[in-house]
Amino acid sequence: MIVLERMEWRLMLYFIPAWYLENEWKEDEQFWYRRRMKTETDDTVKQIQLFQRNSICEYKILLLSYAPNFRHFLHRQSAFRVPYWSVFDAIQEVQRKKQAVLSFHSLNWPRDIEFVYAPFSIIAMLNHERYAQIEFGEYGNLIQVDLYQNGQISRKNIYDDRGFISCTSVYKNGSKDYDQYLTEKGIWKLCHFADGHVMVNPRSNQYLISAKRTEKRIVFSKNTYNSMEEVIEEVFEAALGTTQNTDIFCAAVHQQHMALLDRLLAGRNLCFSVFGKRLSLDGNREAVEILSRGNYIVTDSEENLAVISRQTGLESIAKKNIPPYDTRIDHGISQQINVQKILFPVDHLTEETLEGAVTGMAAYLEENRDARVHLFTRNAEFNREDMLLKKIRELLERSGYPPGWARKDNQKKFENLLDEEDQIPVLFTVEQCVDELSVNKCVREQRLLVDLADTPDLFLQISCVSMGVPQILRTATQYMRPGENGRINRELSKLGEDLKYYLENLSNWNEAVIRSYELGKTHTTQYLIKQWKEVILSIGNSTSIAAGNRRF
Repeated sequence: MIVLERMEWRLMLYFIPAWYLENEWKEDEQFWYRRRMKTETDDTVKQIQLFQRNSICEYKILLLSYAPNFRHFLHRQSAFRVPYWSVFDAIQEVQRKKQAVLSFHSLNWPRDIEFVYAPFSIIAMLNHERYAQIEFGEYGNLIQVDLYQNGQISRKNIYDDRGFISCTSVYKNGSKDYDQYLTEKGIWKLCHFADGHVMVNPRSNQYLISAKRTEKRIVFSKNTYNSMEEVIEEVFEAALGTTQNTDIFCAAVHQQHMALLDRLLAGRNLCFSVFGKRLSLDGNREAVEILSRGNYIVTDSEENLAVISRQTGLESIAKKNIPPYDTRIDHGISQQINVQKILFPVDHLTEETLEGAVTGMAAYLEENRDARVHLFTRNAEFNREDMLLKKIRELLERSGYPPGWARKDNQKKFENLLDEEDQIPVLFTVEQCVDELSVNKCVREQRLLVDLADTPDLFLQISCVSMGVPQILRTATQYMRPGENGRINRELSKLGEDLKYYLENLSNWNEAVIRSYELGKTHTTQYLIKQWKEVILSIGNSTSIAAGNRRF
């Protein structure tokens, strides 16, 4: 048991996230009509949710990316009131904190402008030509206006969700020439050119650093920088000067900022957070060397912990596996459904494994007409469902089974047949789930999980434990104990036996449900809190932490 007593000093934990648009110092905000191709939820999101709801210690986000719609992002993550500091807010001297409604009607338009309400955006027409295209975010907020001349884009204005234009991109001959980052009053601060170099406005050459209710304006050290990273490094270094030596920095491992953090946080209390496959360490000596200079490494899974532990040079660094997701009892509804749904993730399977699994499942489906296979994918491409079903039809036909088993529910194999019993049933369907909400909704209806990837989907496993869904995997994991809440399948020829074990014997299934709930009790919110307290105490080399007025 960890006993934390109140001390005179107060520790601050700073989270440095990896919320970047590919390898740019920008956010990934999307127009409302574009499908989100990947989940926004990562280790940092879940960590700040945990700290926000449980008062572990004082904390703050240090945001290094340009994110004019950051308030909307926090709202989507149920973390709207989380304290944060933004390097671009400091650069642009933004002092507004609250969101503001900005109507496109309030912008300065030509007198004879005409607005055409298209299905996805609003087109501004002038003299029967497209003058501008107005784009909106997921909340209906104005996020971008594209301006056109002679049929080509000439300027792109990006709007901050606090009610002002934040950046304007200027184009020449259809190609971007430079970005100008603006203050709240519309004065340009930085000009970021297409070749990478950055120029500072000589008439507005200061950035704003706030600390302890005081504000300090600092003059940029240069008039021209070789890259945006140089600018971010200078401003971030100034902000770090307001922190204490006892403070702890928890940085998400990402190629975009690893070298920068290595330079600026040398000698500071530093914890690295490894999540999924965000950054591969195999052969990446530079990344491993940077990790070796930290105080602690937190991983999201035992698999990543094993990878870290095998890296030469990281033997002496303290490490801990703290899953970003907690478990909780959340009863599924699979027993209330008249079919038995088998959830089958397919994204990371080899051709050989996929063919063997489909063949084995098809053989079982001939015996159990109540079973259905749901092909689970996190790939959000529009044609993903059609491509998967086409692939499954090919595999079924190759194995001698009806290819019509794999099709969309609304497709009729034989439209001229009047007797529904003579129609080919739909036994393989696709579940496209990107965000965690859709995953939970999907898992709630599943009778069984069959994940044959070398590394099972972590969030799927935790959801199955929470909802009492048995698991069939290739290897044992921290969320599947063979003989208790799941089985190991090493031979695809025996997959039918594993399916029969749970789907045709209710006592076996019930036993796995009970064991899942028992296992879930060891990975609850309180368990995660305890693990994080141990990390903080280890880094701080102390036996106590003060957090507000709460003693724990």
